[in-house]
Amino acid sequence: MTARRTPFPAVRLRALISGGLLAAVALACSGCFDEPKIEDRWTRVDLGASSLAPYAVVSPATLDSITVSTSITYRAIVTGVAVAELRASSTLSASDVALGDGVARTAMASDIDRILAQSVSLGRATRAITGWDHLIQHLDFHFRANASAPPDSNGMGARGFFLLCYLGDGERVERADGSDTLIVTPFVSSERQVLPIGFALTPPAGAMRVER
Repeated sequence: MTARRTPFPAVRLRALISGGLLAAVALACSGCFDEPKIEDRWTRVDLGASSLAPYAVVSPATLDSITVSTSITYRAIVTGVAVAELRASSTLSASDVALGDGVARTAMASDIDRILAQSVSLGRATRAITGWDHLIQHLDFHFRANASAPPDSNGMGARGFFLLCYLGDGERVERADGSDTLIVTPFVSSERQVLPIGFALTPPAGAMRVER
């Protein structure tokens, strides 16, 4: 008995071919709709020109007049203050943190949070800010820094110096003498979805002491 061959229906054949093509296209474009990187989803601070360069030696001459240009790319409504600041730490050095070109911005933000928590200010400039999604704001800062801070309570000198640009909340407080000062509470990067930026400087030849 001879087996009878049944022709493959042309309609079904076309459907299979079409389905295969669609699957191939879907596979090829599987990365086309990936979620944007955090750098494109979080409010980001970027550095422009600066009178200081990464790993420049800290000295009274270099700190007498510090200029920093920044840009803030907003990804949400943000109000507060933008800060450009020179900070000194008696616990962290440049080798303890990851700052600079080629470093993932989330890792850098986490280390800047650490620096802000374990350092003191040697000088800063601030600007009140209000931004919303897709706004890009350019800010220029100019300030002087003190390169001869007194020793801390443990007699420890500064191990690391950092130029940082970050965002935070600001509160104006009146001093006893009638003058006022701005108290800045830095945003925690992961909580507020912001990416601060900064770089390390080289300590001076003589050990500078800092007060916490």
